[in-house]
Amino acid sequence: MENKSSRPLSILLLGTQMAVGGAQKVLLDQAGWFHKRGHKVFAVFFYDKENLQSRWQTASDFPIINLKALPENGGATVNVVLLVRGLFSLWRLLRKEKIDVIETFTHDSNMLALPVAWLARVPVRIATHHGVIENFPRWRERIHTWLINHNFAQTLVAVSSRIQEQALLEGINSKRVAVIKNGIAPLSLERVNRPEFRKEAGLKDEDLFAVSVGRLVYQKAHSVLIQAMPSVLKKYPNFKLGICGDGVLISDLEALILKLELRNSVKLLGKRDDVKGFLSAADIFVLPSRWEGLPIALLEAMSAGLPVVATQVEGVDEVVKDGEHGFLVPVENSEALADAILQLLDNRRLRREMGEAAKAHILEQYTEDIMCEQYFQIITKLLPPR
Repeated sequence: MENKSSRPLSILLLGTQMAVGGAQKVLLDQAGWFHKRGHKVFAVFFYDKENLQSRWQTASDFPIINLKALPENGGATVNVVLLVRGLFSLWRLLRKEKIDVIETFTHDSNMLALPVAWLARVPVRIATHHGVIENFPRWRERIHTWLINHNFAQTLVAVSSRIQEQALLEGINSKRVAVIKNGIAPLSLERVNRPEFRKEAGLKDEDLFAVSVGRLVYQKAHSVLIQAMPSVLKKYPNFKLGICGDGVLISDLEALILKLELRNSVKLLGKRDDVKGFLSAADIFVLPSRWEGLPIALLEAMSAGLPVVATQVEGVDEVVKDGEHGFLVPVENSEALADAILQLLDNRRLRREMGEAAKAHILEQYTEDIMCEQYFQIITKLLPPR
């Protein structure tokens, strides 16, 4: 009998949309990891939200496939036709390439792709849960739970212990839930031109700089962070904040910056694919989120050696040890955010020590290798003998 763990596999990783985000980065990192180890890998998405397919394909040694299933502006009928066509294209791909393993990366991709994979007789079907989804309808959550519990996926992977608890609250059978924490390829800042990025952020040599990374949406609570700035600036008028990301709240945040007269202290840097440059330019990383799963931006910032000020929410409090890697503060509390930032600004040595501890922690527990090896263990366990 052939050794299941040694033979090359055909693996399809499926996400909902091509966009700059944490789940997409995890998908592409996993795809690269499995490809480098001799497996045949496909990274598939239902649609290309941000016209990224060409760029991603240029940077990847494995196929990046757009099913073109969603969305269009042609109305409900057109969208249904596109979705059905996309699902059929997925079924044909699964059958043609004799896919051994499918892993899906969002609730929507879990619900849409796993039944198709089941019909296509894909032997290993893994769903993932990356956190609470804002405004996700209860009826869709129930469908998702039913599909997981009725063997359309053999396993649902939660990216943190808190997300495992959330999955159980949704009614998913505990025997079907495993925890694999997100991991990253540690950032190398050796070739980053730090002065260039400090200049782009509008910084002078003597300025202190904090950076935050995330979509400009309610979940990320950037407004709370901006409201903390006046208190910090009273003591450190040379302190600056840069926010990397784009989203529906950009106009609201711009208006808040103007209202608080922070135009010279807060800069919205937009959606970036060179975030590590701003991490290299920063003294502190701030994550003011109202909720999270296990944020990739946080892992990258810590791997870059930055001390962290973050809210004490699911996922984050599993990574950041308060007082060792930075400070954890209550949600929606601008005063607590300001106080924590000030503690770090007051003490350069503390910033350095916490940043070094944060980096060592990520390298020890949250690397891409650790994450992917755990996924491969699940795959090997579920894979039937050939």
